[in-house]
Amino acid sequence: MTSFYSIIVLIVMKNVLSFLSLRAQSRSLTKQFLFYFSFLLVTISFAQETQQDSTKTETLDEVLVKAVRVNATSPITHSNVTKEQLEKRNLGQDLPILLNYLPSVVTTSDAGAGVGYTGIRVRGVSAQSTNITINGIPYNDAESLGTFWVNLGDFSSSVESLQLQRGVGTSTNGSGAFGASINILTDAISEKANAEISNTFGSYNTRKHNVKFSTGNVLDAEHSRSIEFAGRLSQIQSDGYIDRASSNLKSYFLQGSYVDDNTLIKAITFSGHEITYQSWNGLEDLDLLENDRTFNTAGMYTDENGDVQFYDNEVDNYKQNHYQLHWNERFNNNWSTNLALNFTHGEGFFEQYKEDEDFADYNLEEITIGGETINTTDLIRRRWLDNDFYVINASANYKDNVFNSTFGGSYSTYSGDHFGEIIWAKYASDSQIRDRYYNGNGTKTDLSFFAKGTYRVNDKISLFADLQTRHVNYKTTGTNSDVIEFLVDKNFNFFNPKAGITYKLNNNNSLYFSYARANREPNRDDLENNANIKPEQLNDFELGWRHNSNKFRINTNLYYMLYNEQLVLTGALDDVGSPLRDNSGDSYRLGLEVEAAIQISNQFAIQPNFTVSSNKNKETFFQRDGVLENLGKTNISFSPEFIAANALVFQPKSNIQLSFLSKYVGEQFMGNTDSEASKLDSYFVNDFNVTYELKPKSVFNSIVLSALVNNIFGEKYISNGYYYTYDDTWSNPGETTTIEGAGFYPQATTNFLIGATLKF
Repeated sequence: MTSFYSIIVLIVMKNVLSFLSLRAQSRSLTKQFLFYFSFLLVTISFAQETQQDSTKTETLDEVLVKAVRVNATSPITHSNVTKEQLEKRNLGQDLPILLNYLPSVVTTSDAGAGVGYTGIRVRGVSAQSTNITINGIPYNDAESLGTFWVNLGDFSSSVESLQLQRGVGTSTNGSGAFGASINILTDAISEKANAEISNTFGSYNTRKHNVKFSTGNVLDAEHSRSIEFAGRLSQIQSDGYIDRASSNLKSYFLQGSYVDDNTLIKAITFSGHEITYQSWNGLEDLDLLENDRTFNTAGMYTDENGDVQFYDNEVDNYKQNHYQLHWNERFNNNWSTNLALNFTHGEGFFEQYKEDEDFADYNLEEITIGGETINTTDLIRRRWLDNDFYVINASANYKDNVFNSTFGGSYSTYSGDHFGEIIWAKYASDSQIRDRYYNGNGTKTDLSFFAKGTYRVNDKISLFADLQTRHVNYKTTGTNSDVIEFLVDKNFNFFNPKAGITYKLNNNNSLYFSYARANREPNRDDLENNANIKPEQLNDFELGWRHNSNKFRINTNLYYMLYNEQLVLTGALDDVGSPLRDNSGDSYRLGLEVEAAIQISNQFAIQPNFTVSSNKNKETFFQRDGVLENLGKTNISFSPEFIAANALVFQPKSNIQLSFLSKYVGEQFMGNTDSEASKLDSYFVNDFNVTYELKPKSVFNSIVLSALVNNIFGEKYISNGYYYTYDDTWSNPGETTTIEGAGFYPQATTNFLIGATLKF
């Protein structure tokens, strides 16, 4: 039987890799991957002949994420979140907002109310340095390295569990983690048929509607095999707290599963289509910020009568389809394998009304009308991204009573077309319909191998080691959105070692220490803005203590993250709202994280956490008024020194739970020069969440009623913004004056969501 599995998998791999090699023009890398995977299969085939032992088995669902997750005793700092925990507050807000109360986490929302474009930072590190995987498949955009949660509308409703690893964490697929990694496992197989209908309504005309179903096992219960089909269909709409910052998010999730005693095969497809009115401009006018904080400058223009108008279709319109195939095989209680294939297609644009644009910026020729030369025009443009992403992951796991190891590799290839169109112009010059005023392509291949393992020396000591090597090639052709030739052909080779030790003091207490090195390549915007940009490197030291007893659990962690050429946010944005980054030389993040859960009584629990940190660039140079200054040690942008959260949970009966949630984020700078103009004030926000479950005697298995009141005390706070400088050389000829500016993203005051879920 082993030979059969090996032959089938090898044939599939060979055909898929041949196809990928044509797409990526990387035949040597493909052959190398095929050689290593063939060796892996031979090793597994030999290992299956060994006799099974009594080692405790694990569920096959867990194998999907085994290569990227760690267990409770690993020397890796992490937090686990279950489906049940997500469900209590899952009323339409994006996944980052649901993770807001985890340690060291800061979240933000462009539209102000948690629906649409949202973001998450961990330990002050930007989204571009946070690795996201879904069932072990990389989700970060290969070029920007960012994560666009808006493309995953209502995805929280299809999450079985997730793990947030802080720091470098363990080796994972895709680009390396520099602040955190979030590993998501989608819905597990259900043995029983079920269905549910969920509806949510709330402030700013927010509503969520979804239906979910599972066929359960469609085979006779006497069979040792089962087949299940499950799915979800969702729509989320919101007008947003910010003016016109509307969201229309449609999505689905479907999976078919086959499982027997030793095999799990899952075919999964999910898709999201988002149309959001742009709100990335923020507010620079302090008077508006004080008196009209929902004002949105996006789409604003002046008509022929001199009146201010707002373009009605200043939107981001993007659709992303994902297809995954997972094959997990358990050969005995020692050996198991995972093979995963992925194809993602994304296509969409953002549309903008622009006034008085120069013809030269759009490759247009001057025209003459009535003897007057015309070289500027009002126009509406669309900037498109059309991309394909292919991934192959393969891993094997061996475990016995003292040793648990996982090894494997990942190969991905990405191709993205970037182009712009003018869909209307007051003066069209010599342009033709669907002319592309810029047209470029970016391709990226990523090949990595890893081997990691935990060795239990005795009942008290276990050792952890993790080695990963990555080869990345990124290449661009054509022109960029500035109608400038953009040519890149870069190779990056990284070696990322990790090691750690866990010491068990007794049944309730353990200590751990780990060291990890990570390297990460710059993204497309980094290379576009600075041809000499360097990859960043991190040495991460983590020292922790874990205590776990019946009524008291505490995790403490001291971390020291030492960077070389960290790509920090400068505070500025490009013309499409994307944050800009630059190398900062030597820098560090030193912090203490404490997370606890205290069961006061059978009905009452407290769940506090806090982070105290120092985040510094060791030496910062800044040119002010034409003079280069050495500012010495400065704060790293968007890195508050104190973050705290708490949940007071009261459960008077088994079917009702009330939670009072608090979040404090200390002041932070949006730039790296410690300028007062770049400072974000601290804020303290409180939410209230209640869930109540009814158990009817007929029709429904249960009815779950939920309510969430966000920001119950009406705090007027700002969680994000941007900061920029420019040199004024024209106001006073011969003099250079540095001008500072900042913009802010106001967050919603008191708002609410209520929902009902009917479970059949």
